[in-house]
Amino acid sequence: MTLTKNKYYFEALDNYPYSLPDCLEALNYALSYDPEDADSLCLMGRIYSEMLNDYEKAKLYFEEAMQCDVTNLNTPQYYIKCLLDNEDFHEAEKLIAYSLKIKGIDKATLWLHRSLLSEKRGSFANAIKFLNEAEKYCFTEYSLNLVKDRKKFIRSKMPKKSKMKKKKETH
Repeated sequence: MTLTKNKYYFEALDNYPYSLPDCLEALNYALSYDPEDADSLCLMGRIYSEMLNDYEKAKLYFEEAMQCDVTNLNTPQYYIKCLLDNEDFHEAEKLIAYSLKIKGIDKATLWLHRSLLSEKRGSFANAIKFLNEAEKYCFTEYSLNLVKDRKKFIRSKMPKKSKMKKKKETH
């Protein structure tokens, strides 16, 4: 990243999501200096995904960001969220598996996304299993509480085990 591109990228990041016109203006400047900057492409993908709900367009930006820098730590988490929101579960699963191998990435967030994927598929037991994995990578009280709250929420959605006693019919 050049100094000028950095300036515009950080200006765009500072304006996101509160002032989208200013964000987009700065982001377009940043991309004009370096059209292959993964962080700028990722932020553009986030705008399309999170603000405009145009997941297909967002996916194009995220894919380009991943191609430009496969080790970028920001892109996978937002790309996975976009895929989950768009119900592209198989792609999300593959990207999570790949991202877990990236050195320095926030694994707790990735396991949270993996849990959400299982939850969306209706597999609450697996969702809990992946939250247990996420707990291992929580290094702040906030992230640990987030995982614990999520577990509690998923358990509340699980069918209750009822202890029905079989009645014997006597004739």
